[in-house]
Amino acid sequence: MSGRTVPEWVSIGAVRDRLPNTRREFERALDRTVDENRFTIAVLFPTVGGLLLVASAEGLLPEPLAFNPWLLLVGVAVMRSPLVAGVAPLVDRRAGAWLGLLVAYTYAIEHVGVRTGWPYGHFEYGISLGPMVGGVPLALPLFFIPLVANAYLLCLLLLGSRANSTPIRLATVIGFVIAMDAVLDPGAVALGFWEYDGGGIFYEVPLSNYAGWVLSATVAVVSLDRAFDRTGLRSRLRSTPFMLDDMVSFVILWGGINVWFGNPIPALLAAAMAAGLIATDRFDSELLWPWRD
Repeated sequence: MSGRTVPEWVSIGAVRDRLPNTRREFERALDRTVDENRFTIAVLFPTVGGLLLVASAEGLLPEPLAFNPWLLLVGVAVMRSPLVAGVAPLVDRRAGAWLGLLVAYTYAIEHVGVRTGWPYGHFEYGISLGPMVGGVPLALPLFFIPLVANAYLLCLLLLGSRANSTPIRLATVIGFVIAMDAVLDPGAVALGFWEYDGGGIFYEVPLSNYAGWVLSATVAVVSLDRAFDRTGLRSRLRSTPFMLDDMVSFVILWGGINVWFGNPIPALLAAAMAAGLIATDRFDSELLWPWRD
């Protein structure tokens, strides 16, 4: 025996004491972690992720790095953390129930789509997005729900008091969700994530896909309307600068991928979304240059 003692900070009791004991403590710890790592989460992760995806598609990465599903899922989960941290304090039983129904819808409509081609058009996955159940990625809600939630939150900021009008709010958010998919789908098809039978007129994506997104976006927006109090969402948005950093990641990742593959319209749509983030003071220049005074 060397006579050394184990430092207190590595003892089980000390570690346990440092862990959050209540939901509120956990939420504060998550807020602090995200806030202190905004550049890493909102800029570095999507930049590195985009480079890895493009390198995989171009055959520049060896196995098992090329399109590694676990790297993909971890990266997506990290980029989602600002949205999760921002919304977490607002999730009560009602919100949990509506979000649970939305998760169930996500799986159900994708299962129908894979089997029948309705409502998005006939397609098949070309790259593993993690574990699959019935031909549907188990992590599908991680991809779908945040996309709609980001559009919903940004539109609340852009619309201001006009967001109190249900028809205006629903139409604007649904349109924004479809615009986001018009950025996502061409980039995903170019990477080989999935492929539509017969291709399509919009960068190999058929118009039926966007018709299907009208349905899914409507269901999702109505669910979010029922789940959350808009006053609480606005208050949280005002007090949480990083709440839309996942949207920043989306713009950097999918905007960059579309630029690489020469998809000008999706790239311009991503730029327009960046303009919306800037207009609402959500694209903080310090995220891009954190080392500058």
